[in-house]
Amino acid sequence: MSDRILLIEDDGRLAEMVSDYLGQSGFRVSRAANGAAGLQMQGADSFDIVVLDLMLPDMDGLDVCRQLRRRGGIPILMLTARGDAMDRIVGLEMGADDYISKPISPKVLVSRVNALFRRIHKDDGKTISIGNLTIDPMKFIVAVNGQDITLAKKEFELLYLLASKPGRVFLRNEILNQVWGQEVIVGDRTIDVHIRKIRQKLNLDCITTVKGVGYKFNLQ
Repeated sequence: MSDRILLIEDDGRLAEMVSDYLGQSGFRVSRAANGAAGLQMQGADSFDIVVLDLMLPDMDGLDVCRQLRRRGGIPILMLTARGDAMDRIVGLEMGADDYISKPISPKVLVSRVNALFRRIHKDDGKTISIGNLTIDPMKFIVAVNGQDITLAKKEFELLYLLASKPGRVFLRNEILNQVWGQEVIVGDRTIDVHIRKIRQKLNLDCITTVKGVGYKFNLQ
């Protein structure tokens, strides 16, 4: 069965063009013309990736991104016509995985979508169990004392990276490259925000800050 994509885009002609490009590449695409419809469709059905326009008629695409991220770790590819890089940075910090600026190149679009699917299907490793913490990358589950903890996608990937090699110090640039990718521009503060959220959600003192260097996982 082919991978499923939810396209949230109000421009009918663009939505048809994007659907055609992705369909020709073997993906199954469902379309929503506004943010509310997209959120309803994503809540009622199972999709693998959301392609999200930032400029929607009924609500800001950033708010749609925020609500999608609260629901779990579905990858989000943003489409933006905005020239301000800050909008893209905010979107990425809210949990979007990548972005494409309009006008859209079909080859770039398909390449970025394929890259996201490679990350989805990649076997990142085996389940990690350290102390009372369990991280299952195949089921996208984090549990503390057997109790499931909900993490956003980037929070999960960051935690898994650190926990994969306890005691090792990961440099900030290394974390950015491995979790966000070399093509995505985000600031150091992004890492700090995600680390803080992980600590709050797990309620464990398992991530140590190495001042001026990076972070390490150290759970006894």
